[in-house]
Amino acid sequence: YEINAAGRYAPDQLMDIQLAVGLPPAHYGTQYKRFAQYFLDRGMIGFEFNGKVYSICITEAICFPQALAATAPVFKQLQLGTVAKAIVIDIGGDSLENGIITLYNRLLSKIRADYDLLLEETDIDAILTGRSTEYGSEIQALVERGAESFVADLFRTLRERKIELRTGKVIFVGGGSLLLRKQIENSGKIGTAIFVEEIGANAAG
Repeated sequence: YEINAAGRYAPDQLMDIQLAVGLPPAHYGTQYKRFAQYFLDRGMIGFEFNGKVYSICITEAICFPQALAATAPVFKQLQLGTVAKAIVIDIGGDSLENGIITLYNRLLSKIRADYDLLLEETDIDAILTGRSTEYGSEIQALVERGAESFVADLFRTLRERKIELRTGKVIFVGGGSLLLRKQIENSGKIGTAIFVEEIGANAAG
């Protein structure tokens, strides 16, 4: 997509690629060099995509910390450079070993046990985002309570790690943050909450 958007597609030529990759902040310091190196020294890579043949060579790989990179699209707009303290919270699949997948599994197991219904993650998404009310009030309430409990547990864990969320700006990134936005805003635990809504914010950053 990037090659075509930049107007650089050349079917009969080897295209040099500079690759931006990301790691979770917790792993960045110890792994960024090895992770960037992993993509290099592969020579010519050929593949077909959407009916087009590509020949590329990755000449450079630069590694950035995820979550932090996701704030770049809103950094200037929010004037974060003038803020005394800003905390970035990325709620993704495996945040603090208690990511959104944990919430999905917890809710799906409970619904299966209590109501004999085999729902999927997309059903949970539909309930939490208000896109559907066909599941009944009891299941709706169960999912809402589960999400509130998940957010409370997450904030309790951060508190135990001496992270204060009621001062400064707290920037939420990641799909899990958007899914749980209502619960986060209603928690009473956040001073100023900012949500990065751009789904490709890490890549853009």
